Formats: sequence, structure tokens, C-alpha cells
Amino acid sequence: MHFDATAGLMACDFCGERVAFQEDEGTQQIVEYDLMQGLAKSEQNGFGDEVRRSTCQECGASVCFGANVTATLCDFCGSNQVLQEQELRRLIRPESLVPFCIDKERAHTEFTAWIRKLWFRPNDLKHRAKVAEIGGVYVPYWTFDSQVESDWTAQAGYYYYVTETYTTTENGSTVTKTRQVRKTRWVPAWGSRNDAFDDVLVCASGGLPVELARNLETFNTAALVPYTSEYLAGFKAEEYSVELNDGWHDAVDQMAAIQRRRCSRDVPGDTQRFLSVRNSYSGQTFKHVLLPIWIASYRYGEDVHRFLVNGQTGEVTGTAPWSWIKITLFSILVLGLVGGGVYLYMQGQ
Repeated sequence: MHFDATAGLMACDFCGERVAFQEDEGTQQIVEYDLMQGLAKSEQNGFGDEVRRSTCQECGASVCFGANVTATLCDFCGSNQVLQEQELRRLIRPESLVPFCIDKERAHTEFTAWIRKLWFRPNDLKHRAKVAEIGGVYVPYWTFDSQVESDWTAQAGYYYYVTETYTTTENGSTVTKTRQVRKTRWVPAWGSRNDAFDDVLVCASGGLPVELARNLETFNTAALVPYTSEYLAGFKAEEYSVELNDGWHDAVDQMAAIQRRRCSRDVPGDTQRFLSVRNSYSGQTFKHVLLPIWIASYRYGEDVHRFLVNGQTGEVTGTAPWSWIKITLFSILVLGLVGGGVYLYMQGQ
């Protein structure tokens, strides 16, 4: 049986049976774990079922699947350079996941609609999009919560205007005029703020490019459900490649960037310079979660292009090759129109 994303039930394709599954006792709550304890040790490991793993020798993604499934192609880059091996890593078990809400047919429809909207792409791209195989993968993420206290110092600038006298030449004569010139008065400024961060997402995938993964970070983590291996039936799950400590450093960078923008808005005056922010983090907790993504990949020439469909919302992102012929022709057309407009204007003078 496999998990039916549209019905939210376990389904059998042979007899048509649809049944709800029972969550394991003790998994009814989603727990936030203390980050320091998590960095020191982990008590639960793996996915909770017998799995095998394939590691792509090209993009590095490690994908886990059922013991009776054979992997021949990488779900992330389409390469056939996959090496199957037993699952030996002592991984932190996912605490929760967002189930697939978008089925494969809907994902393919969203993907096809997205590709048709692209401009300046090769003519055969739409054909490739139609035949692209889409696979559903639960992609690993870390989520982090933290209280952040930020102390900042800066120089706040206040604008003021002075009247300046200057001379210029008009109609062959020297004349004296005045103008208003803007100046800036700089004064020291300082302050502090305290903000709470909830579920800062860090993609722990080894197969997804960072830019594409961040484009899909629109998941609603309020829809997280306690992890149980039944949700993985019919899908694959990638092992995390970004370790917890590295994920925390990524989250710190995200929070620090947000705090810097917030502190910048707190600086009084009309402008500012020399902003310095010092952050203190407390109450850090984390979760290891799986988020649903439909992945399509294809090769165009020597390059691998990926398309991702958010398995919760249907949002699409991806990369596609450019058609330099179309771009060149469009540029020539624009230059021709501009030149024609200038010529008509000159003729009318």
C-alpha cells in the first residue's frame, strides 16, 4: 500500500482498498528539542522502518526507499550513477513531517503550466517538460526556534539645508544665484530589541541547489504532523546531508540578517552609517522534519536542470536553459523599434 496524497489514506492500487493508518502510541505531539542536547547526542535514529539507501555519485544526494524498491536513477539530477548500499548511518529520526497534499497528476499540471509561461527558452523545452518524470521525495529540513536579543550602535544622520551662493553665466553675463544644499548632521545612536523566531527553515538536502530550495521555503509548518513511516509509503525520503551543527549556523546567519534589517529600521533620523549589531541567542530548540517536494530533472546539453513543485501548496520553481537566438532576435527588434522611433521624431522636426 502507498500513501494517497489527495485522500490522506493508505491505498492499494490492486484492490482499491482505502484505509486510515494508526499513528504509533506516544507520537501524538510534536516536540521541540533542546539544541544543545541535540548537538551532544541523539536518542532515536533512522526512519523507523527497514530501508535501503542510494547515493548519487554525481550530485551527492542520499535517498532512502523501501527494502523492496530498486533505485536506478537519481531523483535529483537524473543521473544513473547511483550506488545502492545498506543504511548504516545513525541519523536523527524525523520528528514530524508535512504530508503530500498535491498528487503526481496535479504536480505535473502545475509544472507544465509553469514551463509554458517562460520566455526566451528553446522551442523543444515544452516537449521535454511533457516527458519529464516527476518523483515525490520527502526532503529533510531542520527547523530552529530561538529568542534573539540584539544590541546595536550606529550614527544617525539628520538632514538640514543651507543657502549657498554661486555664480554662473547666462546670456553671456555673469550672474549670482543662491541654492539650497543638503547637509547631514551625524549623532551617536544606540538601542536594543528582543525578538522570537519560530521554525526558521534550513534545508538539509544534499541534492537540491540552495537557491532552488530557498525558493520553496513557503511551507506552512503549522500543518506538521507527528512522524510515522506510513506517510513514506509510495514516496522516497532523502537523508539529511547538512548536520545539525551546520544547520544551526545557517539559521544563525538567517536570523542575524533579519535582526540587522530590524535594527536598521530602529535607527532614528533620515539616514545612518556604521551600524553594528551584537546578537545573543537563548532558548534554542530544533526539529528534524521532512517536507514534500515533487522533483523533475532533465539534461539539456551538458547541464542538469531541476524543477521543484511544493508538495503542500503546488508552488513551482526551477531552472531552464536560455535561447540566445531568441534573446538576440528580440534585442535586434527592440533596437529597430527604438531606431525607427528616433528617425520618425527627427523627420517630424
